[in-house]
Amino acid sequence: MQTAHMAIRRQARSCQRKGEGGRGSHRARPRIQTTTALDPNQMKALTFKRYGKSPDIGFSERARPTLQPDELLVEVHAAGVNPIDNMIPTGIFKPVVKFELPATLGSDVAGIVIDVGSRVTRFKRGDAIFASVFDLGRGTIAEYVAVPESAAALKPANLDFMQAASLPMVALTSWQALKERADLQPGQKVFIPAGSGGIGTIAIQLAKHLGATVGTTTSTGNVALVNSLGADEVVDYKQQDFETVLRGYDIALGTMRGDTIEKSLAILKPGGRIVSLVGPLDAAFARARRLNVVLQFVFAMMSRKIIRLANKHNVAYSFLFVRPNGTQLAKIGELLEAERLRPVIDKVFVFDQAKQALEYLAQDRAKGKVVVKINK
Repeated sequence: MQTAHMAIRRQARSCQRKGEGGRGSHRARPRIQTTTALDPNQMKALTFKRYGKSPDIGFSERARPTLQPDELLVEVHAAGVNPIDNMIPTGIFKPVVKFELPATLGSDVAGIVIDVGSRVTRFKRGDAIFASVFDLGRGTIAEYVAVPESAAALKPANLDFMQAASLPMVALTSWQALKERADLQPGQKVFIPAGSGGIGTIAIQLAKHLGATVGTTTSTGNVALVNSLGADEVVDYKQQDFETVLRGYDIALGTMRGDTIEKSLAILKPGGRIVSLVGPLDAAFARARRLNVVLQFVFAMMSRKIIRLANKHNVAYSFLFVRPNGTQLAKIGELLEAERLRPVIDKVFVFDQAKQALEYLAQDRAKGKVVVKINK
């Protein structure tokens, strides 16, 4: 991905020079406003002010969101953090994910609906919801966030706000990768590297629910965890190379940067599929987002090597960019309420430590998810 990141940075700089801009059925009663801002129309949020090596991440006072007719105003109780939250301020995804600066960080939210737009029909004030607002030009590490009705689902009744906030992005990513893109069928074998990570801990459980045999990698200390999530074949990467152990797989998820995706080709059957969540980005992705021809060419060059190698092994390669989807999240919520899936949380930080939460996540040591607790 280093080459990919350099290519995107070059394109981002080019765009900047040309003047382009930066960017459950549970119910709960509405809570009394707890914002720390003196002005009731303001809120506290974790923001970044610029792209690059010095994004100036910190707290600032921002205007509370103004609702559109199809949106919910949500008092945030917890926000999940994801690796993309550390990547966005660097500018790596600037040509793809648009923000107006300064921008609020975070994509995952769980909280209470305190107001609804005029066209909202499925939610009301007092509802406890969870959602992903990724790629919608807004953030969740804040006291309030506007959430499109189409992105939200009722919070599973058996989960607290921290547990619910840990799930939207990783659960939707797993769902869209395994069910939509890969069309995973009962009896198939799927390889999910980094099984103890944020995506891995949910993807393993979902794949098992769908009837698959699951292989994964992890370190010695996390073998018991991934076994408890349902993994069938576990490779301790400190002891063995997975490509010398695993065979006959139908699908591989790309969850790690580096050469893991290329090595996955060795374990896939002819006709298998690689669905990458970390890149390289491909031309199909650029076309789907209607990006300009320059970016289409850049992304085609970035993915040329892996596509060539995949074709050599009679394997299909594609890149997946998760999208918010409240209907899918509601179905995931049903699995959570039925205890077919369970959240795995490594650490919860209080709101004032939100920046430290991102720094902790950047160490790549978390078992499961990292969450920021916003309102009490």
